Amino acid sequence: MDLTVVAYVVYLLISVALTVWVARTLSRNGRIFLADVLHGNEKLADAVNHLLVVGFYLVNLGFVALHLGQDDAVADARRLFEALSVKLGVVLLVLGVMHLANVYVLNRIRRRGVMEREQTPPVPPQGWTGPAGQGPWTAPATGA
Repeated sequence: MDLTVVAYVVYLLISVALTVWVARTLSRNGRIFLADVLHGNEKLADAVNHLLVVGFYLVNLGFVALHLGQDDAVADARRLFEALSVKLGVVLLVLGVMHLANVYVLNRIRRRGVMEREQTPPVPPQGWTGPAGQGPWTAPATGA
């Protein structure tokens, strides 16, 4: 079998396995984060989580497929490992960048939600008090 074909098969197997592993890890551990971002709405968090996973698969597997091509033929075992290391390194970098971009966007949404919650008083106002020394609530002045 041609070593170029071996490089393709190994690249596809490792890239797809890495993509599936990262997607499952992000899905499992990101659910709690999404629930917090979405103010405890579990059904919405599950739906958004599923949509993010599908998009993650589409982008990463599409990139893996586009990055499959090899310009040079693989002549020996050394070139096989070199080609695989470059291809898998690029796939890992893309996975990492996508993960950081997702976390950044979700953290921005979460921070905005926290800021909104902090601006809302925990109890509605009970009444109004004016400045000291004015109004009917002050003691009457005694005249001499």
